[in-house]
Amino acid sequence: MQTVYFEKPPVIIASASIVGYLEGEGPLGKTFDQVVNDTYYGEKTWEKAEQRMMLETMQKALEKAGLQVKDIDYMLAGDLLNQIITANFTARVLGIPFLGLYGACSTMYEGMALGAMLIEGGFAEKVLVGSSSHYSTAERQYRYPTEMGNQRPMTAQWTVTGAGAAVLAREGSGPVITHATIGKVVDLGQGDAQNMGAAMAPAAADTITCHLKDTARQPDYYDLIITGDLGSYGKKLAEQLVTQDGYDISDRYTDCGILIYSAAQDVHAGGSGCGCSAVVTCGYLMESLKTGKYKRLLGIGTGALLSPCSVQQGETVPGIGHAVVIEMR
Repeated sequence: MQTVYFEKPPVIIASASIVGYLEGEGPLGKTFDQVVNDTYYGEKTWEKAEQRMMLETMQKALEKAGLQVKDIDYMLAGDLLNQIITANFTARVLGIPFLGLYGACSTMYEGMALGAMLIEGGFAEKVLVGSSSHYSTAERQYRYPTEMGNQRPMTAQWTVTGAGAAVLAREGSGPVITHATIGKVVDLGQGDAQNMGAAMAPAAADTITCHLKDTARQPDYYDLIITGDLGSYGKKLAEQLVTQDGYDISDRYTDCGILIYSAAQDVHAGGSGCGCSAVVTCGYLMESLKTGKYKRLLGIGTGALLSPCSVQQGETVPGIGHAVVIEMR
């Protein structure tokens, strides 16, 4: 069994999201707490801008929960940068006992799963979870400096500029986390670092199938099944792989990377990055649960576990997918 069932489901008592201007201009723009129009966010570097976004997003989540830093038992966070410096330096400021996470773009859902386990296990009362990414910091680290203006293939995705944070608690009002399915690393030999969707799709499909088998549920139990950032190409592939395993999710399945931008914004295959599933979940999905649009959703954070070094050495791109069930009760 890869799926954990929470007898006393932890509650998401508050969430917050801050995004860049491109994300703010997208279809979900009104669901975010703040839109930043300056890619530097008043800082000297893009890396410092991302750190400010994560810090302020976490502070905003605490404010919405009516809590202070001293009320939080653990902070779980991560990002895409080497040695997760965004999360590390945010933790330096907040001073909360900190567990740094790296699951690539699956980090937000990994954090929610682990945070729920800490609370259910009796090790914490309140946990702060978050992740972030920035288009320009990710481009500089993983691909090419933005100043070079390299042409991107149509399979490439646009790294979301933004940060999302959620406060999980043993008690309170809000959506609850009832299950978590921890994914396995899956690698079918895809080595194109400009096609993250194809690299992550097999892991996402594996986690979805494992979750449905473990829970003995059919896809129609959920109002929505949503992956983190497979984009248009990866979504189609994941859907096909799940169908081969005997489940039809086509009428209730979408992807955060597809929802966050419109076709007119020309981001090619869609959005990606640690911030992608984080801001869509902490903004749009939380709002949709609270308004009654959705009652039960299965979210799968997806991550491509590559590094600049592994790509340069000709390695393939392993993928991971962690799932969390969020319900409004």
